[in-house]
Amino acid sequence: MLEVKIHNLTLQNPVMTASGTFGYGPEFADFIDLNRLGAIVVKGTTGERRQGNPYPRMAETPSGMLNAVGLQNVGVANFCHEVYPKIKDLKTNIIVNVSGSSIEEYCSVASQIDELGTVPAIELNISCPNVKKGGMGFGTNPEMAAQVVSEVRKVYHKTLIVKLTPNVTSIVDIAKAVQDAGANSVSLINTMLGMAIDVEKRRPYLSTITGGLSGPAVKPVAVRMVWQVAHAVQIPVIGLGGISSAADALEFLMAGARAVQVGTANFVDPAVTMKIIDGLTDYCLRHGVADINDIVGII
Repeated sequence: MLEVKIHNLTLQNPVMTASGTFGYGPEFADFIDLNRLGAIVVKGTTGERRQGNPYPRMAETPSGMLNAVGLQNVGVANFCHEVYPKIKDLKTNIIVNVSGSSIEEYCSVASQIDELGTVPAIELNISCPNVKKGGMGFGTNPEMAAQVVSEVRKVYHKTLIVKLTPNVTSIVDIAKAVQDAGANSVSLINTMLGMAIDVEKRRPYLSTITGGLSGPAVKPVAVRMVWQVAHAVQIPVIGLGGISSAADALEFLMAGARAVQVGTANFVDPAVTMKIIDGLTDYCLRHGVADINDIVGII
């Protein structure tokens, strides 16, 4: 009833966790059955260990939150040797979010992840700044996006998902570019650039001044972008941005997403993914939907 496919990847249901909001998975094992998830997207992994940005780097906003964590992670070598052995036997899909500041770093991380037997896919985070291009995000320019995807495609041989940033003039142009460069799927949206100011202290809440906005506040923008991209590409679309209920997930599916990722809502309710899976089942039963794929893209 709930099974979906993302390229060669079979998900028992369309509910995935969003990178950066779910750790590596075991952090949530006390709250949910990890094996019920369609997939777990682990936190962004880079070539070397990163400490992230100085504190404060998270701030609550109306209907959402700002974050500027800065890709804090253990690095790809530590992930492969220390983290992977602890999660490799989970009965769900483990997807590694791959980040970098240069094409060489992206390729190096992707090639090392390619060797892990039970990791069937990576999610390429092309919102990272290209240090050789003055800090411009790879994902803000179609040519740069295509270049990094094309190079990673040469060294990575499994399902390649590319995560798109909404901070662009036309997300459709970016999606088409990465599709043509070899992406098997796109996930969208990443966080939107935002800012909040503490008026009493007369300074920004975040040490970095600006950060990524996520949560229910961004959902209407995310649904619109998913709808646009789903009508423009031939590869599967994964939708995310403010999903906190089965109804939210259904909006994305009806807009054209084949699967969804749940992010900020995990901080509010660590069992929210289970409730969404159960809610999708209930919806299908109530509406006589034998296969959830039948409602994908009906708008």
